[in-house]
Amino acid sequence: MTVPQTLALIYAAFCAAVIGFQICLIAGAPWGRLTQGGTHPGALPRAGRLAAAASIFLLAAMALAVMSGAGLWPYWPVWTGWTALAVQVLSVVLNWITPSAPERRLWGPVTSVMLALACAAMLIG
Repeated sequence: MTVPQTLALIYAAFCAAVIGFQICLIAGAPWGRLTQGGTHPGALPRAGRLAAAASIFLLAAMALAVMSGAGLWPYWPVWTGWTALAVQVLSVVLNWITPSAPERRLWGPVTSVMLALACAAMLIG
């Protein structure tokens, strides 16, 4: 396994962890202050849970796209990895500018590490 492939798999593991967080939100975990701008101090309302569900599909696609960009299964076109990288950049920006300090403290660093992993996987690979 190459270095870019290893980095892509670590990125995918981060995506899986964030998917786990989203599943907890959908199930009613009282972590609203840590997501979606922090406007809900407890469990998310229905619309917030639907947004969390949508993000699961986006995160899974991003993980698979970066893996593909590094030459791993599912062997999607390389442009999908670059698209995932662009979405990851947007995620980093949004998580660092969120009005929620707890969200910023948690997700700013996490999404930044994810960006570094995706960048390295795509640029080295």
